[in-house]
Amino acid sequence: MSLSIEELAGQYHQGWVDRDPDVIVVLHTEDSTFHMHGVTDPAVGRAAVRDLIASLLRLVPDLHFEAKRAYFGADHIVLEYDMSGTSGGSYFVCDGVDVIAVREGLVARKDTYLDVVALVDQIGALPYIGAAV
Repeated sequence: MSLSIEELAGQYHQGWVDRDPDVIVVLHTEDSTFHMHGVTDPAVGRAAVRDLIASLLRLVPDLHFEAKRAYFGADHIVLEYDMSGTSGGSYFVCDGVDVIAVREGLVARKDTYLDVVALVDQIGALPYIGAAV
């Protein structure tokens, strides 16, 4: 599969809108890394990335992203957004940025940066996000 940067961004975003880890992870390379900085350890490899995404979606079943800006390059995508949802009975909204490295039309690495201070202020201590959730 080799998608253009714009096609990849569109399909990837739709996978998150649909909250479908299988659709999302097929857009990652086999050796992809997904790191939510300050929240979890990096997930390395397609199976681990899928497990992390599924855990996040179980933890926040109403997860939503409101796009602010998108930047595209030959081998990367940068997305700015507001992330919102409900975790542990508490509604939250916080700023987020994804820096996505692209290789051969797929996500090779995704680094997510969230306003963790705002998130903790709204929901309390961050819950464990991992395959066991």
